Amino acid sequence: MRLQIPHHIILIFSLLLPAPALAADPCADHVPQVRPQNASRDIVGQELDVIQDRGHMLFAVYEDYPPYSWDEGGKPRGVDIEIARIIAEDLGVEARFNFVAAAENLDADLRNNIWKGALIGGQIANVMMRIPYDSAFKCRVEQVVFTGQYAAESIAIAYDKASYPEEKPVPAYFRFDPVAVENDSISDFYLSSFAGGQLAGKVSRFADMQAAMTALRDGQTMAAMGPLAQLEHGADESVGIHQPPLAGFAVSRWTLGVAVNFRYRPLSYSVDDAIRYAIEDGRIPQIYADYGLTFQPPER
Repeated sequence: MRLQIPHHIILIFSLLLPAPALAADPCADHVPQVRPQNASRDIVGQELDVIQDRGHMLFAVYEDYPPYSWDEGGKPRGVDIEIARIIAEDLGVEARFNFVAAAENLDADLRNNIWKGALIGGQIANVMMRIPYDSAFKCRVEQVVFTGQYAAESIAIAYDKASYPEEKPVPAYFRFDPVAVENDSISDFYLSSFAGGQLAGKVSRFADMQAAMTALRDGQTMAAMGPLAQLEHGADESVGIHQPPLAGFAVSRWTLGVAVNFRYRPLSYSVDDAIRYAIEDGRIPQIYADYGLTFQPPER
């Protein structure tokens, strides 16, 4: 079971929101980085023509992360897996997958999987899935092209219908009612600091949202808070889900895309085109529907 999932890709937004004065140009105050040295030992076969000649491309996806990416009996499954297959098919190649654990932050994930490689083991991928798109962050990480925005994600509350037959719960209810969250997630930080910490005693923390939703279904808690798709994936007939206004929540919705090494912009353009076509013709929304999830269009 994955004990550390990529919640940091959400938290990065709250740490890097551009100042209001720089809203028109989030890169206006950026100082270019010194170009990295000795960072090309594992980037053979990244060019678009080489990928097409060899007939396959490698995608980095987070391990044990349903409904987005996981291994089921040796078969890759999940929304990100199916979107990666669409990209590969559009390029005329086979999709292959490298399941990776989340590092200490998003910078490290990108360094280990896209532009440099881990110090020990690991593998450079052509494309990394489920990367949050943030205009300020992209200025700081010059080694990566952030592209291919394919969906949005947002925070929601799942609840036991029997416990809330009339009114659906909002954060203020959790002063008295137990609520489950993933440990150290954006929902955990939000609820723990809500109303000066008045909810902290009712917040139950779990290793991941799968465990949190299991606790909700089993009656160990009355509600759970987290990304909408994860709540939908873990819900059954006894569970309702809604998205109330969340006072003081700076980033309750974000856009997801992919990352490509900055040296291979033709590949990034082709990947973005494939995703755009798949949104327009309904293939990506259909993937979400097939997994029983709500497709939230990205900002592109």
